[in-house]
Amino acid sequence: MSGYAKEPATPTEISTRDLPPSDQWSTTPVVPSPVCRLENFLGAERAARLLSYAISREPDFRAGTVLDPLSGQVSHKGRSSLVLPVTSSVLSRHLADCLPLVQEVLGHRAALTHTLTVLTAHGEGGHYGMHTDASRVRDVGTALSAVYYLHRRPRGFDGGQLRLYDTLLGDGGAQPAESYRTVEPEHDTIVFFPASAFHEVVPSTCPSGHFADHRFTLTTWISGAGAAEAAHGQSFGILPWMARAAEHTRPLTDVEHDHDGARPIALPPTVPATQLALPAARTSQERPHAL
Repeated sequence: MSGYAKEPATPTEISTRDLPPSDQWSTTPVVPSPVCRLENFLGAERAARLLSYAISREPDFRAGTVLDPLSGQVSHKGRSSLVLPVTSSVLSRHLADCLPLVQEVLGHRAALTHTLTVLTAHGEGGHYGMHTDASRVRDVGTALSAVYYLHRRPRGFDGGQLRLYDTLLGDGGAQPAESYRTVEPEHDTIVFFPASAFHEVVPSTCPSGHFADHRFTLTTWISGAGAAEAAHGQSFGILPWMARAAEHTRPLTDVEHDHDGARPIALPPTVPATQLALPAARTSQERPHAL
């Protein structure tokens, strides 16, 4: 039986001796990166066929690269993964149909017209250090990144989680914070986040060493026409601040070709009949009557 009093408590003033007053407001905002996660994205049959396709293409995967934003040099620094550039009309259709919902959830307003996609595989020691996706898109402030996960079940790997870093605001600018949220690589699940978000893939282990037991993803970068269109559809909230923080990771000159060989393709128009959307709020007239 509880020893606490049963009567409602009376508010007690905290004295200035216990909480001294301050002459200056000096807190530092730390804002989480917006993220939208969708489960059962392709469905069991499509996901299984796509996984079989990824495994069958083992000889065609190559070591993933990174692009230094200052020197423009391509290297493998901070990254250990295998990549295969791909295109898919089915994936593009699914992306187009869910983007209105995703943009509503993320508070994103920019027009999106093109995608760039690679298949990736992470095995023993696979990882990707903290970075933004500025080297993949023309305007990092208006682009989105999407990571679709697929793997054998039960998993043949461990680790490989995605870390999305918060944004720290202070001194008139923004930078990645030390805190982050973690996204598990769940089969047939896709996660969307701003391309300006600082993120990393933590190291994975693959005890069997078999390629079929790797952590696979379809990683897609979704962008618009470029910086010029941002003026007509700029996003609000934390997104402009995140873009400022990512600015120094953007290549100083426009990159003509993706450093992993991916090729941009146009997004198809959204089909209203298959478009994903948030459920409309019920009005008082639509609410079911109590029996």
